[in-house]
Amino acid sequence: MTGGSFSRVGVVGLGTMGAGIAEVLARGGLAVVGIEVNREALERGRGNLESSTGRAVKRGRLSGDAQREILGRIALSTDFADLGDCDLVIEAVPERLDLKRTVFAELDRVCRDDAVLATNTSSLSVTDIAVTTGRPTKIVGVHFFNPAPVMKLVEVIGTVLTEPEAVARVAGLVEGLGKTPVTIGDRAGFVANRLLFGYLNQAATMLETGHATRDDIDAAMKAGAGLPMGPFTLMDLIGLDTCLEVLDAIYAESRDRRHAASPLLRELVTAGLLGRKTGRGFYTYDKSGQAEEETAGAAAPTVGVVGVGPLADAVAALCDRAGARVGDSAADLAGCDLIVEAAEDPEAARALLSAAVQAAKPGTVIAVTSVDGSAIRQAMATGRPADVVGLHLPDPAGALAEMSATVATAPDVADRAAGLLARLGLTVVRCRDRAGFIVDALRLPYLNDAAAMLGAGYADADSIDAAMTLGCGYPTGPIADLDRIGPGRAVTVLRALHAETRDPALAPAPLLVEHATAGKPLR
Repeated sequence: MTGGSFSRVGVVGLGTMGAGIAEVLARGGLAVVGIEVNREALERGRGNLESSTGRAVKRGRLSGDAQREILGRIALSTDFADLGDCDLVIEAVPERLDLKRTVFAELDRVCRDDAVLATNTSSLSVTDIAVTTGRPTKIVGVHFFNPAPVMKLVEVIGTVLTEPEAVARVAGLVEGLGKTPVTIGDRAGFVANRLLFGYLNQAATMLETGHATRDDIDAAMKAGAGLPMGPFTLMDLIGLDTCLEVLDAIYAESRDRRHAASPLLRELVTAGLLGRKTGRGFYTYDKSGQAEEETAGAAAPTVGVVGVGPLADAVAALCDRAGARVGDSAADLAGCDLIVEAAEDPEAARALLSAAVQAAKPGTVIAVTSVDGSAIRQAMATGRPADVVGLHLPDPAGALAEMSATVATAPDVADRAAGLLARLGLTVVRCRDRAGFIVDALRLPYLNDAAAMLGAGYADADSIDAAMTLGCGYPTGPIADLDRIGPGRAVTVLRALHAETRDPALAPAPLLVEHATAGKPLR
C-alpha cells in the first residue's frame, strides 16, 4: 500500500474513530502523528490503538511483529506544532462545529501552506468548516466508517471551494490504503448517513405511533429485508445521542420531515438512555431478553388459497413445505382453518373473496393480500370483517409473514391468525392496517430517497450502492434493490404511502416514476 503524494499524516483526536484512522494509515506504511488535547486523553488514545491491534493479533489477522511495526509508525503528542511537517492532517474530534472550527484554526496556524486539511465529520457541513480557515481551497471531507480498520467505504467530500487536485489526492490515498473512495459534494449526511438515518428515524416514529412493536419491527427488517440487524438494535449500537446529532444536522439543511428527529428518540437522549454504551436505549442490555413463543410441534393447518398467479403459487408452495393440506374448491374451502386471498387483480380479489366467504365455515380466518396494505376495505366487503386480517409476504419464498389487524378484526381472530401462520413455519410480525405493513413502509421510502439522490445527480448508482453495502453492511445497494423489486411496484407502494400520509417525502421520485412508466430498470 502507499500514500501516493502524502507521506506523513496527522490525526487530531484519538477516540475510537480517530485511533482507527491512525491505525489504517500506519497499516498502509505511512508515518502518523496522533494529537490529543492532554496527557490523559493521549493515554486513552494509546489504549485504543493497542486494544484494536491487539484484537487483530488474537484473531490471527495480524502478527505480533506487524503490530509492533504499526504502532511504531505512530508518534503521539499533545503539541499541535508536531503537525508542522505533515502533508495531510485529518481532524477526528466530536461532532461539534465550534470545536472543529477551533481545531482548524490551530491547524491553520501550525501546518504548512501546502498541507491538505481534512475533517472526518459524518454530518456537519465541510463548507462551514472551510470558510473559517485561511485555506478553504485545501479543505476536504474524508468520512471513514466505524470501525475504520474494517469498513471499506470512505466518503471523500469536496466543497465548491476545494481544489479538485486536493480531492483527487485524498481519494488516491484512500484507494492506496485498500479502501473504496466515493467522491461526492458537500451535502449534510453525504450519501450513507442521509439514506440510513431517514430510515432509522422513520422506524422510531413507527414505534412511537403504535404501528408495530420494537421487536416486530427489528424482526421484520432482518427477516423481510435481509438487513444484518434491525433499526433499533442498530441505533442502540451507534448511540442514540449520535443518531440525534446526525438527524438534527441533516434536518437543519434539508427541512425534510423524514429527518425531523422522532420525539421518542429525543426523549431517550434527554433521559440519558443512549443505547449499549449506557446499558439502555431502545433495549436494556443487562437482561437476556424474552424467549420466543414456542410453536414447534403444532399440526399444520388446512389452508385454502384463492387466486391465480405468482403469489397464489408461492402461498401454495409454502403450505406444501409445511405439510399443510391446500384446497381451492368450494368443498375444500368449507373445511379450511385459514383462507388466503392471493389474487393479483383487486376486482378479481373481491369476487373471489365473496365466493370464499360463502363457502367458509364459521371461525375460519380470512387473510387478504394487497399491494397497498389496506385490508379494511376488503374486510368490510366480505360481510364478516371480524374474521379478516391483512397478510403480506415481503419475499414469497422467504420466512417472514407480516399480519395486520384492522379496527374490525376480533382480537381472538388476530391471535389465531398469527398462530396458524406460525404453524406454516413462518416468522410472524404484527402491525396496524396501514400501507406498506412494516417492511415496505420502511424500505420503499429509503429506496425512494436513493432514487431522488440519483435523479439529482448528487451521486451515481455505483457510488450510492457502494455507500450502503460497504458503509452500512447492507446485503445489496438501494439502486440494485429497486431494480430487483421493480420500479413499477415501488411506485405503486409509494403512491399508497403518500395517499395515506400526504407526506411530500413519500411521493415517488420523478426519476423512479419515469423508469416505471418506461418499464426500465434504473441502471
